[in-house]
Amino acid sequence: MFESLSARLQGVVDRLRGKAKITEADLDVALREIRLALLEADVNFRVVKEFVAKVREHALGADVLTGVNPGQQVVKAVHDQLVEVLGGERHVLTLDRSPSLIMLVGLQGSGKTTTAAKLAVRLRRDGHKPLLVAADVYRPAAVDQLVSLGDQIGVEVHTRPAGTPALEIARSAMEQARQRSLDVVLLDTAGRLHVDEPMMDELVRVAGAVTPSETLLVVDAMTGQDAVKVAEAFHHRLPLTALVLTKMDSDARGGAALSIRSVTGLPIAYIGTGERTDGLEPFHPDRLAQRILGMGDILSLVERAQETVDQQEAERVAQRLMESRFTLDDFRSQLAQVKKMGPIGQLVGMIPGASQLAGAAQQAVDDGQLKRIEAIIDSMTPGERRHPELIKASRRRRIATGSGTTPADVNRLLKQFGEMQRLMRQLGSGRLPGTGAGLRSILGG
Repeated sequence: MFESLSARLQGVVDRLRGKAKITEADLDVALREIRLALLEADVNFRVVKEFVAKVREHALGADVLTGVNPGQQVVKAVHDQLVEVLGGERHVLTLDRSPSLIMLVGLQGSGKTTTAAKLAVRLRRDGHKPLLVAADVYRPAAVDQLVSLGDQIGVEVHTRPAGTPALEIARSAMEQARQRSLDVVLLDTAGRLHVDEPMMDELVRVAGAVTPSETLLVVDAMTGQDAVKVAEAFHHRLPLTALVLTKMDSDARGGAALSIRSVTGLPIAYIGTGERTDGLEPFHPDRLAQRILGMGDILSLVERAQETVDQQEAERVAQRLMESRFTLDDFRSQLAQVKKMGPIGQLVGMIPGASQLAGAAQQAVDDGQLKRIEAIIDSMTPGERRHPELIKASRRRRIATGSGTTPADVNRLLKQFGEMQRLMRQLGSGRLPGTGAGLRSILGG
């Protein structure tokens, strides 16, 4: 996400950082490039105009241009304004009673049902006991979809016979949650057009009867500025509390995320990435601003690792690394752990200074490179995985045949693994080269 905007802004930021002195003309050139980058990212024109004006005002009003490290200070002004546009503080869900009701609303096809399941996974991880509620009484197979997702993630789903009104479904779900001591009810409502008055009236009646703790509007980020218009229309009829932007991993421009808070006043609570049930991230404006400007997002990377990585396995591998006993079996195990954490491009983009490699890393995965690596390692004997130096020409041909690859692919993997072992030995001795160089080596670039 934000690939094109991030690349443009990072170019501007890098040029500013390198200047010991900045003139007003230099600032004008930089702000013109920032304005164009934001407009090309489909950010609302009014938001762009205000963004550039505030950065300029800060740079001139605070005597940044004549101060120490003016380039860094202008970069900080851009960063701070990005954080403000994105919402400032993270929106934390209000779950002030038991059971608390979270109502998900939005257009047809925006991803409400999948988002409900993803949110249930996250809430359960945080110690809550959620109940999913199938209140989409119009879309064929909507109930079956939610029941299937509930079975997949191990969360109970409340359903009622066909023809039961949404309001009655919501009320009976709250009663079931009380009886079963479930503390969060996730109400998946039917998708509707914001111009469909009868359907919008139904939502208003449901919200008035069950008084949700949170009413989340689920919006497809791929619709760009239309997402902002949808949010305005829904907010006009419903007391929305926050937004969930879906398909953010497919939105290279990011205009909706950068416009919607400023235009509607509504915070973004979560962003959806991918189809996996763990593909829902809390929206941290400060972290996303850092990611856009190529500063990385180590906190989110660490949190994701803590959520998905087997701690005992990680400690075992770390010990083997420090003792220079890292084998291809360990490498295969670590690939599996990394894949659990999500798209590799996102992970690389969270590493400070490595955002330019994110696209290449993701392309390697999309092209099947990781699958080829796994297939090659799986075609080796246990002895070969422990001692790759045993793998000579005949063994390489056998491994290539068994994995459906070529001897050149096997050679490439062995070379990359040897380079990784060398880097790990340097890490243990405190002589690790720059992050970018190390990543390029591992990625085969």
